[in-house]
Amino acid sequence: MKLMVNGFEAHVATGGKKFDKNLSTVLFLHGSGLDHRSWALQTRWFAYNGFGVLAPDFPGHSLSKGPPCVTIEDSGKWLADFLDAMGVRDAHVVGHSQGFLSALELSKLKPTAVKSLIGVGTAAAIPVNPMLIETAGRSPMKAADLMLQWGFGHQTQIGVSATPGMQPIAIGRQIMGNNPLAVDLQCCADYCGGVDAVGLVTAPSAMILAGQDKMTPIKAGLAVADQLQAKLVVLKDYGHMLPIEAPKQVLVALREFILSVEKQIGASSSR
Repeated sequence: MKLMVNGFEAHVATGGKKFDKNLSTVLFLHGSGLDHRSWALQTRWFAYNGFGVLAPDFPGHSLSKGPPCVTIEDSGKWLADFLDAMGVRDAHVVGHSQGFLSALELSKLKPTAVKSLIGVGTAAAIPVNPMLIETAGRSPMKAADLMLQWGFGHQTQIGVSATPGMQPIAIGRQIMGNNPLAVDLQCCADYCGGVDAVGLVTAPSAMILAGQDKMTPIKAGLAVADQLQAKLVVLKDYGHMLPIEAPKQVLVALREFILSVEKQIGASSSR
């Protein structure tokens, strides 16, 4: 679907069903250079199992218009405006990599909008090599190639795919090479407010981390899980691109956590 946010058209995937704001909402946030397609399997399950699903392309990415956000803080403000435009009061917020940093800023800016917070393949800070940012500015495709070499685990690198007939590295290259990758990477490199933002989170939280993550090492994600006292799931045989590389395993973890939060909310409201 399309809607206007701050004067620019935004594209939002809804999992194959018309969005209903009266249902409990799950908001999926993509990582650097990616788009809503990162969450193809997960969004569809939630949409067909009683949830409203929103998976926006951030501004300037793929099917969304307008200039890209140039800071993580700006992306958090955009998310608050996006939820207002959708008429959504609160949501379970799922962020992959950079998307989790944006989710932290949304939580800091508008804590009541975050029903639960889930980080996937991420940490409170995501340092980026300046040479990678420079390469992305000159040749996004070359930078995408480098990131995809680092971003997937061993099995995917030798051709194993969770979706028969589809090669996630090739798909990722096509998406990342045509999005503002250098801007996204600079946002991550510049962001230094993550630890403080984590400390302000009051919503139930979970972290889904990758044992073979070379881009946000698991040690950093474990520190966030500890700070949040979050439910922790470690998928040891996969790399950074968890939503694409291990879609079923990520879905299982998301489903168990979000359904448990919904059950707790239902129990509290019935008292």
